[in-house]
Amino acid sequence: MEEFHKVRRLPPYVFEQVNRLKASARSRGADIIDLGMGNPDLPTPKAIVDKLCEVVRDPRTHRYSSSRGIPGLRRAQANYYQRRFGVKLNPDTQVVATLGSKEGFANMAQAITAPGDVVLCPNPTYPIHAFGFIMSGGVIRSLQVEPDDGFIPAVERGIRHSIPKPLALILNYPSNPTALVASLDFYKDVVAFAKKNDIIILSDLAYSEIYFDGNPPPSVLQVPGAMDVCVEFTSMSKTFSMPGWRMGFAVGNERLISALTRVKSYLDYGAFTPIQVAAAHALNGDGADIEEVREVYHKRRDVMVDSFSRAGWTIPAPAASMFAWAPIPEQFRHLGSLEFSKLLIEHADVAVAPGIGFGEHGDDYVRVALVENEHRIRQAARNIKKFLATTAKQPNNVVPLAARR
Repeated sequence: MEEFHKVRRLPPYVFEQVNRLKASARSRGADIIDLGMGNPDLPTPKAIVDKLCEVVRDPRTHRYSSSRGIPGLRRAQANYYQRRFGVKLNPDTQVVATLGSKEGFANMAQAITAPGDVVLCPNPTYPIHAFGFIMSGGVIRSLQVEPDDGFIPAVERGIRHSIPKPLALILNYPSNPTALVASLDFYKDVVAFAKKNDIIILSDLAYSEIYFDGNPPPSVLQVPGAMDVCVEFTSMSKTFSMPGWRMGFAVGNERLISALTRVKSYLDYGAFTPIQVAAAHALNGDGADIEEVREVYHKRRDVMVDSFSRAGWTIPAPAASMFAWAPIPEQFRHLGSLEFSKLLIEHADVAVAPGIGFGEHGDDYVRVALVENEHRIRQAARNIKKFLATTAKQPNNVVPLAARR
């Protein structure tokens, strides 16, 4: 039976192949250390859970909620932006609650994309950044760039080679998967370029609070005039260990926020009201919960970098995010990231995310998530050390799965 048109436009979901292999190994009794999916393992702070429990006892909160977010939640997000970035937002016109940043991106794509519209997107990047627009009928022009002096020339080339002129540019710093961080000077250059060329900026700032070296990542909205062309997406998932709660935000340009709000009004009634109240309670807190989460990931990062290096796999220390972007060891690079990821599950009982799942330019890397405790990370390093030692002694005994079929 022929696939539906939109489904045909989507490639096979790479991560599902790894997930099937993990499930198969676990069914055989293997203790898989899962550093693949970026699924925070830390418990949601007690005060946030207590607030949810308090509010959920009121039957009035069980009715339909507000798609754009209850007023108290939107005010809390605006106040957070004022405290953290010095950015003033109107909670009534420049803030909308989303069901996580992923849903926000997808629905923004639905709101602004006409068939054939071109969107400039980093590669590698988080899949929804590209496929939200592809599912909406858009066309992606990939940019293999970092947030440095080469970025603007790359965007200029993207514009010259695009018909029609690109509609939007996607930014994601701290980046998932690469963990790269952008500076405020970088954002100033990009905003000036976007305004000059009449291009929308869509910024994913989901990892703004997970940073390690004392320099809080900035918001693009800190740039004077950025509000004219920018919308930024944030999430409660990582900052407050609330991934299953599905709560995020889009903030910025009123026209774009209005378009997103209108689309959402046709598609959902918003998150469960007690979740929204608890999220507002979290945002209005003193920041201690955020500090605690950040410190846990900082310690895990240091343990991972040190123990993996001792195991024979050197991984650059990420400055932010809950991921490391790890070059595949040289002796395995010819296999590509998917086959290497399969080998790690089969021979080391360790799962990582293949870089190819974030775009073809990620195929020399795997993403390693800091979602296991320090003991488990050290165990993963010991398993990998044995795997690398065995491979060095008996390279013919380690055969990629694809070669066996």
